[in-house]
Amino acid sequence: MKFSIAALGIACFLQSSDAFAPTFTAQRSFSLQSAVLEDTAVEAAVEDKPKKKLPTRFDRLKQLYKGPTFKLKDDSVAFSYDDFAQAVSETVYGFERNAIVSGTAVEYMKAGCLVDIGAKASAFLPEHEAGLMMEEKVLTEVVPLDTPIEFQIISEEDENGQLLVSIKRLEYRKAWDRVTALAEADEVLEAPVIAVNRGGAICMVEGLRAFLPGSHLTGQLPDENLIGQILPLKFLEVKQETNKLVVSNRKAVVEQQMADLSRGDVVNGLVKALKPYGAFVEVGGMSGLLHISQISHDRIEDLEAVLQPGMQIKCMIIDHDKLNGRIALATKTLEYEPGAILKDPAAVFAKAEETAEKYLAKMEEEKQAREAAARDIVLGLGDSLDGLGLDDDKSDDDQSDPLQDVSDSLDTLLS
Repeated sequence: MKFSIAALGIACFLQSSDAFAPTFTAQRSFSLQSAVLEDTAVEAAVEDKPKKKLPTRFDRLKQLYKGPTFKLKDDSVAFSYDDFAQAVSETVYGFERNAIVSGTAVEYMKAGCLVDIGAKASAFLPEHEAGLMMEEKVLTEVVPLDTPIEFQIISEEDENGQLLVSIKRLEYRKAWDRVTALAEADEVLEAPVIAVNRGGAICMVEGLRAFLPGSHLTGQLPDENLIGQILPLKFLEVKQETNKLVVSNRKAVVEQQMADLSRGDVVNGLVKALKPYGAFVEVGGMSGLLHISQISHDRIEDLEAVLQPGMQIKCMIIDHDKLNGRIALATKTLEYEPGAILKDPAAVFAKAEETAEKYLAKMEEEKQAREAAARDIVLGLGDSLDGLGLDDDKSDDDQSDPLQDVSDSLDTLLS
């Protein structure tokens, strides 16, 4: 009985094992199929990936080549590496703003040029900072390459270590020094007119713009016709602190003309304007007054009937103020008879020099007569004082002439 029970148990176990056998086989078959598919996919991916090109023998040699080698010898130089290192350590590099450095232009750019000033990066010189009046100049002519030039640093270093430099700032400072020296010497200079405005004209003096007031322009108006003309000038005001430079054409012309003029000279003039009290006449670039009382010995009822603006006349200088550039004129001294200029002014001007010579000779005779009369009066007084015993101890050489201060010049005669 016991045996039969054991046999029955073994039979049941064998039956259960056979029941599970198909499922295990199926699972094992599925695992094998998955592994085969994965291996196939990997092989396909490896075949699709491009193969890396192996370097050639030339490529390997190229990577190993370091260029030609040179054996350095310092026997031919006058200093060693230690001397050079010491010189570098002792050199002070100052690249602060407004510092003046020496450098050379190395390359032209579109709006300027690169300049080697010894800094870690080449400095840049803008074209408008290459000098004064760059509108009329070319950068390549003003700043040649490889030529030592002084520059002024006008900026701090940017993110690339580059500085901005200028030549214009240095020339500007030197121009003011020259202008100041000319103003102190009070010399006459010549300068071109570059522009005009309502108040006057702009002149270029030593590279600086100077203002010429219209009131100080002689014989011309501040219009477009004045541009390009070169005028003699003198300084009226020079102030570098406020960048103010004022010049005068009239002052320069007056001083030049006044040096050649004196009382009694007969000069040509141009009537510029008529006033109730007389006429303004331009003489050698100066404006002179011909007073109505000095036109003729006869009374003048209508000045416009005698003189007109634009009329060429001859007149005599009877007084002048050289300091202020003023002259007083007369035509009645040229009349060969009283009222002649009212009747025939052309004849008066034709005989002007001859009449003036006679007039001056007559004035000289009258002067000599007045001096003789004055001398007789003084001598008469001297005879009456002889009895008083005054100045007996003085010799004739020690006695001063009471008329020694009387001048024989024409200036005293017409003053």
